[in-house]
Amino acid sequence: MSHRKFSAPRHGSLGFLPRKRSSRHRGKVKSFPKDDPSKPVHLTAFLGYKAGMTHIVREVDRPGSKVNKKEVVEAVTIVETPPMVVVGIVGYVETPRGLRTFKTVFAEHISDECKRRFYKNWHKSKKKAFTKYCKKWQDEDGKKQLEKDFSSMKKYCQVIRVIAHTQMRLLPLRQKKAHLMEIQVNGGTVAEKLDWARERLE
Repeated sequence: MSHRKFSAPRHGSLGFLPRKRSSRHRGKVKSFPKDDPSKPVHLTAFLGYKAGMTHIVREVDRPGSKVNKKEVVEAVTIVETPPMVVVGIVGYVETPRGLRTFKTVFAEHISDECKRRFYKNWHKSKKKAFTKYCKKWQDEDGKKQLEKDFSSMKKYCQVIRVIAHTQMRLLPLRQKKAHLMEIQVNGGTVAEKLDWARERLE
């Protein structure tokens, strides 16, 4: 034990405890930004991978500070953000107990790197995920059902989110399994959001 003569305030913030490696690789979104219908339709999040760190020299713009208008050297993180692919749309209904999923529609074409996320062992599996679902987009009954789903989402949903995944082949990593994420679509009416998301389905 270290024996200090005088007591002193503790070092370091308690807000970052416990200091240990995170249990999940992909971060969690606790809450999305508040929706503003007057703005154009846009996504509210994006996935990126830390590539490394470097330092930059920048001019400080902080009036009243000693270092205002002076150059300082700061550490910066480089984040690699390859384009993400939209593979699904989720509609939410607001209930007295919070949001509840109303309908989920997946795209016709889903890449292997996305399908890998649904398997424990891709190598030994039959790779059958979404094969039956994709046939919905081809036959007439399936198309009618999808149109019905979209129209009911426009009618009843208050929140629209897209399911998007990263493209691992564009990264210099050995990992082939993509990371999936739900991203809220903000701005415009619900119908505009749905049309915007539907245009971007693969």
